[in-house]
Amino acid sequence: MPITVLLVDDEPLVRAGLRAILEAQPDIEVTGEAADGAAVVPMVRQLRPDVVAMDVRMPLLDGIEATRAVLRTVQPPPKIMVVTTFENDEYVYDALRAGADGFLLKRAAPAEIVHAVRTVAAGDSLLFPAVLREIAAHRGNERARAAMEKAALTAREAEVLRQMARGLSNAEIAAALLLGSETVKTHVSAVLAKLGARDRTQAVIAAYESGFVTPG
Repeated sequence: MPITVLLVDDEPLVRAGLRAILEAQPDIEVTGEAADGAAVVPMVRQLRPDVVAMDVRMPLLDGIEATRAVLRTVQPPPKIMVVTTFENDEYVYDALRAGADGFLLKRAAPAEIVHAVRTVAAGDSLLFPAVLREIAAHRGNERARAAMEKAALTAREAEVLRQMARGLSNAEIAAALLLGSETVKTHVSAVLAKLGARDRTQAVIAAYESGFVTPG
């Protein structure tokens, strides 16, 4: 089955460019387009896309609120990849914190765009660039540190979280730690449950905001 994608951007040229790039791939299908975040929830309910490629800044409803609306009202929700012009965008970080699964620059090369969609759809690795890690670290607070301490990760779970924060996939973590793939999946699930995180992105944000890991 192909990866189905909903494109959400108020610029028709951006949507056309993304559609052309993605539909050139045999395993990706663009099933719909929207010009504003206000249209996302009904379109997601109708089309049930695997991935929503969502602009962050739109006139009626921005990508942050649209992400929250999808996650609040659609079950199971699609993967959400925020798309933006600026890498060091606080809006992007807020969208990731709200529950988006990954990040893509509009100026990315076609191969990077395709890779990003496949990565987000697979859900076992991370699109979380260095500049956003810096933002997460600077937003650190006592609440995040207390939550991390309360999670009481085991030594192995802590090491798995560190590898997740590096952006490694489950297979890459398994190779790095000399573990089986199923064992890594079990540890990842335990980390998410203990941190109360919806997905890997939320867990990594918690890791940086708490100071459990630091950029660099």
